[in-house]
Amino acid sequence: MRCVIARFPFDLTKSGVLESMRAVKPEPITGESVTIGRRHYPAKQVGEVITRQDRRDFTSGEVVRAMAHLGFTCHAVPVAAPVRALSPLERASAVLGTPVSS
Repeated sequence: MRCVIARFPFDLTKSGVLESMRAVKPEPITGESVTIGRRHYPAKQVGEVITRQDRRDFTSGEVVRAMAHLGFTCHAVPVAAPVRALSPLERASAVLGTPVSS
């Protein structure tokens, strides 16, 4: 399938991407990601390997769009769980600690 990444056309196939990423160790995921085989790769890492271009030359969205068209599962940016603020009573209890039994 012909994909345009960083204004350059690439003829990509699912088997070609699988072969390219086979020996690549996944980096920690901080943004959009792609599942290739049983591994989860950051989209920028996949783009760098398959296009041989610097990561600054393309967006993760371009890579995600191309990988989705090839049939790979793509994941959005992970959302952090919101932190619940402590009430004044809970905050005072945390500062004072638990009573010591005698």
